[in-house]
Amino acid sequence: MKLKGNIVDIPNRKIFKGEVTIEDGIITSIIEKDCEENHFILPGFVDAHIHIESSMLVPSEFAKIAVKHGTVATVSDPHEIANVLGVEGVEFMIANGKQTSFKFNFGAPSCVPATSFESAGAVIDSEAIKTLMANPNIRYLAEMMNYPGVIYKDTEVLKKIGWAKHFDKPIDGHAPGLQGDDLTTYIAAGISTDHECFTYDEGLEKLQKGMKVIIREGSAAKNFEALIGLLDEHYQHMMFCSDDKHPDDLLLGHINQLCTRAVAKGIDVFKVLQAACVNPVRHYDLEVGLLQVGDRADCIIVEDLRDFSTLQTFIDGQRVYGNGVSEIKDVEFENLNNFSVDKKEILDFRLESKAKKIRVIECLDGELITNQIIENATIKDGNLVSNIETDILKMTVVNRYKNDMPAIAFIKNFGLNEGAIASSVGHDSHNIIALGVSDEMICKAVNLIIEHKGGICAVSDSEEKVVPLPVAGIMSDQDAETIGQRYAELDQMAKALGSQLHAPYMSLSFMALLVIPSLKLSDKGLFDGNTFQFTDLEV
Repeated sequence: MKLKGNIVDIPNRKIFKGEVTIEDGIITSIIEKDCEENHFILPGFVDAHIHIESSMLVPSEFAKIAVKHGTVATVSDPHEIANVLGVEGVEFMIANGKQTSFKFNFGAPSCVPATSFESAGAVIDSEAIKTLMANPNIRYLAEMMNYPGVIYKDTEVLKKIGWAKHFDKPIDGHAPGLQGDDLTTYIAAGISTDHECFTYDEGLEKLQKGMKVIIREGSAAKNFEALIGLLDEHYQHMMFCSDDKHPDDLLLGHINQLCTRAVAKGIDVFKVLQAACVNPVRHYDLEVGLLQVGDRADCIIVEDLRDFSTLQTFIDGQRVYGNGVSEIKDVEFENLNNFSVDKKEILDFRLESKAKKIRVIECLDGELITNQIIENATIKDGNLVSNIETDILKMTVVNRYKNDMPAIAFIKNFGLNEGAIASSVGHDSHNIIALGVSDEMICKAVNLIIEHKGGICAVSDSEEKVVPLPVAGIMSDQDAETIGQRYAELDQMAKALGSQLHAPYMSLSFMALLVIPSLKLSDKGLFDGNTFQFTDLEV
């Protein structure tokens, strides 16, 4: 097979008319040669850090859409399903992904459960990490979120890091806002990347101290604008990722969108493509070709180097996307799950109080971090309740692995003026998380999730919508177009109920993520991410 067009040689910073010859999936020659074709041939894009589960698609369905945008590989942390099903969940992701030609590169989840301050469905200890790291299908130790454990030399944390070093595999970081001496200690332990930077100065310090910084632009966390200014000088040590991308956003684009935005800012296209295509392959030692003779033919044809509109995608020399159609086939799989909780009563969400002031989680649109603010309490019949006039809404996290009383907190900036929304996608333990204008609406939403043993939903007095997620309570068994459309409809309902957040369900899913400051809620209570301990709701 021969591909003709403008060949983009990233290492040599050259673009020339030519011909690429592919035999048995390998590039056997690249020659300069005049041709009529004006499109561009370049290496495929690589998402340097993503949780496939957050697309609500199993890997084989994710692959169908990703190749449409020129993505040929991902560096994937199966942390979400691991918190539900443990090693069995990791094995499910690997097995399902291997039934496609798409190059999934899974890591060993380093923090399952993410903390001891929440209830997860499984545990992956250092002995399990040892077994996983010995598996050739596991490429790296996934994000080490327990940065206090690294800094203060927790024995179990250091054992996990030790096994990654033993098997000579990279160690990913996760340390939002970490700087100074603590950052130095964290890096010295062997942590090589971070995708959690949310300021220019933070990213710069991490780069200067030897880390690779991954620019993240997902459905909820958006750090592109804050960090893109670093790329021009530090392009050899930066990558792009989405981290968490919901299905409606994935249908619109992937890493190609970040390339478009970076080029539009005047950044040299070779530097942009170095980050999007080359650096992840080299850092993680991926078996992904870079459009060089002898490489696997993992390449794409795009219309131009401005919009990066993908015309064709090839993996190991086989076309997997062309003529507007994904050529990745359907894969059969069984729905694994771990969901064991009875329906709740309205009284379960009642919170007796005489407090004048309460601690409130302030959600920030496009950010995983939150603020802790103090607001006036609203009490009705001795019960702390939502106040839609001040946008202080009651929020709950319900343990989905056993029957327990719901944890209660309050949150600002979701903006609902009627109804409630709920989800069993609640990072990292994936308990049920919900918020609403009244205890009745919250209970209705929670019970809808319990009834379907996983999903996302919105309810009002007159309407209810639910998208079931029967695979571990976090993924659909449907295709991307179906789940994308249904998710978009649900997103619109949440906004019709009053939410003005860009991605209300993605934001909701992170309100239980304790390892991101400042104030979050687990099924065990309100948690201060700065002091790493529980705190009182009442002030």
